[in-house]
Amino acid sequence: MSTPDTDKKSPIDALTPVSAALVEFQAEARVPTEHGSFTMKLFREEGTGREHIAMVMGDVKGSALVRVHSECMTGDVFGSLRCDCGPQLQFAMSEIGKKGSGVVVYLRQEGRGIGLANKLRAYQLQDQGMDTVEANEHLGFAADLRNFDVAAQILDFLGVSSVKLMTNNPRKVDTLSKHGVKVEERVPVRSEVQAENERYLGTKARKLGHHIDWLG
Repeated sequence: MSTPDTDKKSPIDALTPVSAALVEFQAEARVPTEHGSFTMKLFREEGTGREHIAMVMGDVKGSALVRVHSECMTGDVFGSLRCDCGPQLQFAMSEIGKKGSGVVVYLRQEGRGIGLANKLRAYQLQDQGMDTVEANEHLGFAADLRNFDVAAQILDFLGVSSVKLMTNNPRKVDTLSKHGVKVEERVPVRSEVQAENERYLGTKARKLGHHIDWLG
């Protein structure tokens, strides 16, 4: 485990104050999993209508072990080897299960915000030789369109003011910090490097500033 990389700067989208009405709580229910029993809390994002989820285990008020995870249907649901999303989600749920408490904030922003159809188009371009950033830009998008402001408000709703954040992405650390969520610690999320995702992981490290120091 390592400490937050607060001295490294990365571009951040314009921040929305955490006090603004970004999300509205909709419903909740108990969801038993192989990692333990979670309460799934559903939030609706104002303006976009997107439904985001907080998977909550135990008492999380104050300080909590947290993963902010963006939707990846190919990796999370179908086990695609092109990315490390599925293993990262499973790691986070497993660590929360071991601890007996924590939160996975699951944001519905597929393909770094470009949507599933464009993500598949980007995959085709990657198969033709582009990396993940080049493919997004070729389609007319920024390298990463995700916005983590909503995650800060969901954590605020849950009473979480301080986090041990399971992430390799410095933007998540920066955004939560600037919204008043104290990042006590950045917990690296290591995943297996294989032929299908080695270039993807390398691109995230070189071009997006992710802390992936186990590539060699």
